[in-house]
Amino acid sequence: MTISPKFLSGSQIRQTFLDFYAQRGHKILPSASLVPEDPTVLLTIAGMLQFKPIFLGQRTPESPRATTSQKCIRTNDIENVGRTARHHTFFEMLGNFSFGDYFKKQAIAWAWELSTEVFGLPASNLVVSVFREDDEAFAIWRDEIGIPGDRIQRMGEDDNFWQSGPTGPCGPCSEIYYDFHPERGDNIDLEDDSRFIEFYNLVFMQYNKDAEGNLTPLQNQNIDTGLGLERMAQILQKVPNNYETDLIFPIIQSAAEIAGIDYHNSDEKVKVSLKVIGDHIRAVVHMIADEIRASNVGRGYILRRLIRRVVRHGRLIGIQGEFTVRVAESAIALSEAAYPNVRRREAQIKAELAREEAQFLKTLERGEKLLEEIVDRTKQQANKQISGQDAFTLYDTYGFPLELTQEIAEEQGITVDLDGFEAAMEEQQTRAKNARQTIDLTVQGSLDKLAETIQGTEFVGYAELSSLAEVEVILVDGKSVEEAAAGTEVQVVLNQTPFYAESGGQIGDKGYLKSGDNGDGLLVRVDDVKKESDFFVHFGFVERGTLRVGDSITAKIDNSGRRRIQANHTATHLLQSALRKIVDDSISQAGSLVSSERLRFDFNSPRAVTAEELQKIEDLINSWIAEAHAAEVAEMPIALAREKGATAMFGEKYGDVVRVIDFPGVSMELCGGTHVSNTAEIGLFKIVSEAGVAAGTRRIEAVSGQAVLDYLNVRDKVVRDLGDRFKAKPEELPNRITNLQNELKDTQKHLAAVKSELAIAKSDQLLSAAEELGEFKIIVAQLGDVDTEALKTAAERLQQKLGNAAVVLASIPEPDKVSLVAAFSPEVNKKGLQAGKFIGGIAQICGGKGGGRPNLAQAGGRDASKLQEALESARNQLVEGLG
Repeated sequence: MTISPKFLSGSQIRQTFLDFYAQRGHKILPSASLVPEDPTVLLTIAGMLQFKPIFLGQRTPESPRATTSQKCIRTNDIENVGRTARHHTFFEMLGNFSFGDYFKKQAIAWAWELSTEVFGLPASNLVVSVFREDDEAFAIWRDEIGIPGDRIQRMGEDDNFWQSGPTGPCGPCSEIYYDFHPERGDNIDLEDDSRFIEFYNLVFMQYNKDAEGNLTPLQNQNIDTGLGLERMAQILQKVPNNYETDLIFPIIQSAAEIAGIDYHNSDEKVKVSLKVIGDHIRAVVHMIADEIRASNVGRGYILRRLIRRVVRHGRLIGIQGEFTVRVAESAIALSEAAYPNVRRREAQIKAELAREEAQFLKTLERGEKLLEEIVDRTKQQANKQISGQDAFTLYDTYGFPLELTQEIAEEQGITVDLDGFEAAMEEQQTRAKNARQTIDLTVQGSLDKLAETIQGTEFVGYAELSSLAEVEVILVDGKSVEEAAAGTEVQVVLNQTPFYAESGGQIGDKGYLKSGDNGDGLLVRVDDVKKESDFFVHFGFVERGTLRVGDSITAKIDNSGRRRIQANHTATHLLQSALRKIVDDSISQAGSLVSSERLRFDFNSPRAVTAEELQKIEDLINSWIAEAHAAEVAEMPIALAREKGATAMFGEKYGDVVRVIDFPGVSMELCGGTHVSNTAEIGLFKIVSEAGVAAGTRRIEAVSGQAVLDYLNVRDKVVRDLGDRFKAKPEELPNRITNLQNELKDTQKHLAAVKSELAIAKSDQLLSAAEELGEFKIIVAQLGDVDTEALKTAAERLQQKLGNAAVVLASIPEPDKVSLVAAFSPEVNKKGLQAGKFIGGIAQICGGKGGGRPNLAQAGGRDASKLQEALESARNQLVEGLG
């Protein structure tokens, strides 16, 4: 029986979809993190991404059928957000998946049943598309579902051939579109987004694409579908765009209330800004909840860019103060039922937003000051047009939106060179493209090809430091080979290995692969080990013999290096526990590095850790080491581990069963790394440094075990060397150095006074050379290598002695450093000459900048060879302005 279309909330649509497929044998799985395991993709862009190893045959699925609601981020079309009805950075993709179970016929039948019988969409409003070469899908839609042939569109690769990234599973797809205006007849143009909206995409996963673009059939035929939650909400809630659904509109309303405006009565520009705020706030809330932090690289840069766009659009609709935290509260409330981690991470979300917004508001203020100077300068030009480069500098360096620059310029009766702005933007994009770091996919691509013929690597390194193994894959320059001779760099995959692969901040083990008991057998030096899906890739060098696929070898790690690594890894666990006990129990890990030489631990903290606290942390950890706490290692369901209070490691992905490292009463964490069996094995722990690495993020570097002795030996040598130089005992060194510093300061003060007197003496000689311009006197001169402060004193003194005057002085205090000072009397200011703006323009000739008050200003430059030219320009401008 067909159900008539009725209003369904976003939450109801999500649950209805999941229940529909659960009733048909699909296991409901949670959304994956926005931080993907796939190294070829920066952020999770599709529901299938967490299942990629299954599609490749590298991992066995828990169930042959699954269904999810997956949070996704895409920023490839960010400029269209808010301007079209359905472009988003953050969206939810509802999906049903088959892993070698059902295929096209069943996927199409269920998609049609869900759309027409459950959601109640009239068949007359639906149009489908298929890949132009997919006759099978076309026939199913026409002959079994009953769609008229003229409502089935064949389309090309760009529209109907899906892939998750540069490499990996892919295949033809079929899409279902909703027709808002069937009365317009059979002239179907699916590109007309005012009439059609694609809401359901069925991907028939048949192929694997390698790094060279070659397609090979997958062992199993799989189904990957995606139904856009926001798009279905728009259809069922009968609103004109996705933004006015109950998934986003409450966020928009909260922003509108803060701005004191009404969305529905606003013009289109204001609506666009409100939509951008609504979309981006959803995105940043979920990104921060998934432990992404703002930075200038990678996904951290995307987060920072989104937050700054929110702030900019807030300014455009009249919000002056900080507001993002208040708007985020709406987004958290909307999402917490489906994604509880947004509420658990509420404090971190708000803290990150507050820091980024406050920092960016300061940047915007600087941009506004620069724009004011640019506007004043432009008014004096004939064409009255802000250059494209200036507009781009405001946009790129200060985050100043082009539309705001245009608006302010228009108020002042001037324009902006839009073509020049676009050219500058294109140049920057070209530079960014050329400089962008790309992932070398050759190894990954080769493994993807081999995934269906070999099994994943079994890791035996928790219990064994060496093991017998069989060589399954040899890669040379990313290509699979059957053998590799001495002198060759290789990547090797074994059926089992004791080597730990880099993960969770812990570096990969080093060691050897060898065969034969005598000294002339095979020997491969292993320098690093990385994990690609379920394969451990050993990066090494064949030192002697020939390595062949199928060889039985002994894999042996460097025991000494492993011991130092596991001591440092356990020390990071103790460090996190100590930080929470002594500094703040809300501290969470933000990254780590565990090597054989040292450990690095990044953590979220709004303030620096004091020296006293650092000492307490160090003392506490060393007491735990001395108390010899034994490790208890167990595997258990993740829910039980969390119930017991285990802490999750930053950036790690967890299955249903997790490994728990517990030092009872001290530390308990989920961790796949290697650890000491007793804290006493660590020996000693010493903090080397504590510093900030980003807003709200601190870093502690430390050493343990043997590395503590190495560290202390270096410090001891330095202290003994200083003692010899100063003829002092170690305990006397601080006072001796303090006394020397005080003596140096006194000498520097005396020297500065002498330089100032010298500058005044030199400047007095210029009085007689002052040039008269009517009622004004001017001096433009260079004073050798006088420092900036002395130059400033001299300029002020000259102007005061001359009275109605303009004085410009310059010096070269150091090689490649220019100092400039301008001192103008009030009468000179009345002629339209301001010292700050004047000296800033002169400094540009010397490759510098500067500014100050109308009567006194200073500037600096880097190109001393242009100083004479700059002074001539200063004189000419003064003559023109005062003559």
